[in-house]
Amino acid sequence: MPLSSAGSWLSRAGGLLLVLLAQPAAAQTTDTIRVADRRLQTTRLQPGMRQYLVYFQSPSQPKMLGFWLWRRQVQSVQYQGASVFRITQHWYGADTSSYREVHSLVRAADFAPLYHAETIKGQLKAYNWTAVGIAGADSVAGNQAKAFQQAFEHPAFNWNLDIETFELLPLAAGKRFVIPFYDAGGKPPAYVLYTVTGTEALTVPGGKPVACWKLVTEGLTPTKAPFKQTFWISQRDHEFLKEEDQYPGGLSRYKIKTSTVPGTLPKQVGRVVK
Repeated sequence: MPLSSAGSWLSRAGGLLLVLLAQPAAAQTTDTIRVADRRLQTTRLQPGMRQYLVYFQSPSQPKMLGFWLWRRQVQSVQYQGASVFRITQHWYGADTSSYREVHSLVRAADFAPLYHAETIKGQLKAYNWTAVGIAGADSVAGNQAKAFQQAFEHPAFNWNLDIETFELLPLAAGKRFVIPFYDAGGKPPAYVLYTVTGTEALTVPGGKPVACWKLVTEGLTPTKAPFKQTFWISQRDHEFLKEEDQYPGGLSRYKIKTSTVPGTLPKQVGRVVK
């Protein structure tokens, strides 16, 4: 997910807006994960709840952490006569202003986005998503993005669902993937390069070490400073377990999947679809 979606804490810490480094397709010997090719292994995505601890640390504030708890629920539903995944996110922070609620619909067959809505600081932005572009959903009451339109040169996956997307990749040693990602409401889609750099046994609470693929992407911030993101995905179950992001100035972000999900989601207050 773009760093700009991480919340205001990181913006205050470094003023960074993530711009991933697109790689020229002709210069890569990679697998391009196009929506139409149906390369994502969507049958791996099972309904249920996932929970992640997300935290940030800046060298300028070594005794302070920025925290979020992300809860992501995957449901299999029918939408306009097709099988789709409904993915609902709730982001909990230190106060109500950091709370975020996200609803996304993607086709079960190819993970093509159909709809995306997010409520941030009480402001709702909702979009209808197609292969040729994205537009504000004019039938959703209170939609702040009603007039938004962005045409696509190529179909794109929903960058807000990067965790789920990585779990569906045909991961293997030495693989390189180019994925067209788009962050709803942002600049045009970009092809992003991800490389399987090796394996690592990741220690998890209360169990044996889990053999994981390490998936890496690197790029530049708007000030041309380098950054690096590393993702640990289990080899057996393709389960996203950990993420470590390194940014200029020693700024770090981590995502850790927790082993249990206590309680239930709060009652949904927004409209999921138009």
